[in-house]
Parts: sequence; structure tokens; C-alpha cells
Amino acid sequence: MGLPVIGAYPMPDRSTLPASSVPWTVDPARAALLVHDMQNHFVRAFPAGRSPVVELVDNIAALRELARTLGMPVVFSAEPAAQEPGRRGLLADVWGPGIGDGSDAAAIVAPLTPRPGEHLLANVRHNAFLRSHLGRLLRSQGRDQLIVCGVYAHLGVLLTAADAFMNDIQPFVVADAVADFSAEEHSMALRWAARSGVVCTTDGLLRDLAAGRPAEGA
Repeated sequence: MGLPVIGAYPMPDRSTLPASSVPWTVDPARAALLVHDMQNHFVRAFPAGRSPVVELVDNIAALRELARTLGMPVVFSAEPAAQEPGRRGLLADVWGPGIGDGSDAAAIVAPLTPRPGEHLLANVRHNAFLRSHLGRLLRSQGRDQLIVCGVYAHLGVLLTAADAFMNDIQPFVVADAVADFSAEEHSMALRWAARSGVVCTTDGLLRDLAAGRPAEGA
């Protein structure tokens, strides 16, 4: 079916967040930042210069800068361009052929271009752990917390956060640093994420990472 046309909608704020079911505290010595599929192909589906994409990019950029300052691993996932049908599998039945070759569609959006020392993983399924070395990377660096941001909230973000939880990695989903096909699907994803992780805002997470305090679900 391919990507839908996505309309503008307001980013959620602290007042609309679901209550998280766990009391975990974020710790920069334990956490890594995952920027999920922030590629031109996916981000261009949003209305340019409007919510939620403006806040999405700005908030991820702020999280990435603090993560680098604190020495946290920064990991980007990205769907490869021009995948062979055998590699794409059932995704083709739902989303079509995926990202084509010969353009900048597969590139991470310019404000978030990966830098030296950051990690870029090929992401061939919605779940960034599947068929990648994300889990091995986190274990090798002693990280058992994962801050998840990017697109799309009810697909890759939610499935990756759920897999982190099932592998004893504490997920922190940043409510205003993810985006989705609609406000309704965005909200649904946050409700599900809160059942097995912490749902927080960018400002709250930045404050708590810098101070080493709990994310407070805010």
C-alpha cells in the first residue's frame, strides 16, 4: 500500500502522557540513544515546516547533542535502499518495494546526519533489533537502557521498545521525539509503550540525563 499521506497534528505534551508502569530511572552510564529510521523517505511523508515534524527533528537533535556530551552511544537505524525481494520479504506485501535506488531517499535527514563515532545500522524490519547487531552493540558497551526516538511510533518505535523490554533492556520512549501517521496512532503507541517502559518528554529526559535523576514519566 505504501506510505499514507500524513496530515499535520500537534505533538503531545506532558499533560497528555500515559502513566508509565515502571519506576525506572535513566542513567547516562547505562543508556544508549536510538534514532529510528529518520530517513528522507519516511520524514518527507509529513507536511514540511509544520507539527509534528518540526518538533520531531529539533527534539531528536537536542537528545543527540546531550548524548554525545555525556559519552552515550548514539545509534541510527536506516532501511537500505533497493532491497532485493527476497530480503524484503512480507514487507513488500504491505509497503511495496520500499526505498528506491539513485536518490537521497535513504539518507538520514540533513540535520541529523550521522557523525564519526556514531553507529549506523541497516534496519530490514520494523524492529531495529531484528537481523541487526543492535543487541550485541549494546551489550558490548555495557548498556541496558535504550532511549528510542524517530518514526513511526506505532511501528518501528513500539516494536523496538517491546523487543528491548523482552531482552532485559529498559526502554525509554520519548513522546515528542517520535511521530506517526496520525495523532490517534501516535497516542496509541505511547499507551502501549507505557505498559513495559517509560514514556517521557524531551525536556524531562534532557533534564534528568544531565542531572542523573529519574525521568519522572515527564
